[in-house]
Amino acid sequence: MNDYDLAVIGAGPGGYVAAIHAAKSGMRVALVEKNKVGGACYNVGCIPSKIMLEHSKLVQEIRRGTDWGITVPTINIDFPKLMNRKDTVIEQLLCNIEGFVENAQIDLIYGEASVSEERVISVGSRSFEAKNIILATGSHPFVPPFKGVEAAYYYTTDTFFNITELPKQLTIIGGGVIAIEMAFALAPMGTKVTVLNHSTDILQTEEPDARPIIKENMKKLGIELVTDFTFEEIRDHEIHTSRGIHTYENLLFATGRRPNIEIAKELNLAMDGRLVAVNNHYETSVPGIFAIGDLVGGFQLAHSASAEGVHAVDYILGKYPRVINQQEIPRCVYTHPEIATFGMLEHEAPADAIVTKMYLPTNPKALLEGNIQGFMKFVASPEGDIYGACVVGDGATEMINAMLAAKVAGGSVKDLARMIFPHPTVSEHIGDAASAVFGKAIHQK
Repeated sequence: MNDYDLAVIGAGPGGYVAAIHAAKSGMRVALVEKNKVGGACYNVGCIPSKIMLEHSKLVQEIRRGTDWGITVPTINIDFPKLMNRKDTVIEQLLCNIEGFVENAQIDLIYGEASVSEERVISVGSRSFEAKNIILATGSHPFVPPFKGVEAAYYYTTDTFFNITELPKQLTIIGGGVIAIEMAFALAPMGTKVTVLNHSTDILQTEEPDARPIIKENMKKLGIELVTDFTFEEIRDHEIHTSRGIHTYENLLFATGRRPNIEIAKELNLAMDGRLVAVNNHYETSVPGIFAIGDLVGGFQLAHSASAEGVHAVDYILGKYPRVINQQEIPRCVYTHPEIATFGMLEHEAPADAIVTKMYLPTNPKALLEGNIQGFMKFVASPEGDIYGACVVGDGATEMINAMLAAKVAGGSVKDLARMIFPHPTVSEHIGDAASAVFGKAIHQK
């Protein structure tokens, strides 16, 4: 007899959400976590990085006041106090998660799990069975095997957020979202940041029209960006490349993550390259065993993992949920300005797609706030169906939700064009960008 209806292994954003959803749906649930609840996202990923970005954003706001006539003599940064605030916020969030899990009457078991092919789950000296299993074991940082890296001291995103002193200098290897976000987090506080990215450009998975804005702001912040080269060797605090030698005091690898597939290997699950192979409902090659989050394909995002966990539980319950549409998952970059996108980018759309772009300097609220860098973009069919959208600007990660809500609800840009937005708001530009699809935008030259 099974001890539980469902065992979830991993208590990150995918695992703990799946476990709570299952428990509130009437299932007996065990949730296993080897470290801390919240997973990489809450402990060494999106939450600590966004807290640090908020700190740097505040510094930039104070400095901007000088241009307006509000003078602050000096900005003194107590970095240990800022990091203590980070820890306090994270602890509160983790406490909340543990409370949610307890209130759902889930058995939270700490320790490293192993699973036999007979579906016996062992955690330390404890063993139990579950009718269904969801693997939500997450991922770990990937460090490329550069020559000399084994002798170098470096940080990864799993270790960097433990620093207690503000680095005078930091070299970041990588050009993706995390690398660029960390450059924006440190540079405004006085760290001399160098970003080394061997590719020809940064943020290559994101909106191309946003990249020049981000690179311009990186330059203003004194961030040195080096692209389009070949790594050769790391030696004695020097990074040798085909474009010269770069010295560093502190080194951070932000070069992606790899899935934790130890349990998948124990169970001999079918693989899709480095990822666990799953069907549209996240069931693996073994019936009753599911995998979500960084273990599978799609966007490696916390909110994506949460949605996958809920979907897998609903499928187990026989509800036959609608397959998750990757075009309806928002992607966010918390630089300054922010970038938020969903659906098709302009170059991915059909040839007859209509693309509209409304720049923020024509928006009264953006102008009075001084947040004029950016734009709103729709990619739509001639009839107004929403293929995709993008917002670049302060608060973009919040504003994208109104555009996405219309798409998810089966609406079109016509519906957004008919909405009455409050004035003055930056979001009223959404309605104008929607009207622009039909050539009827008001605030467009």
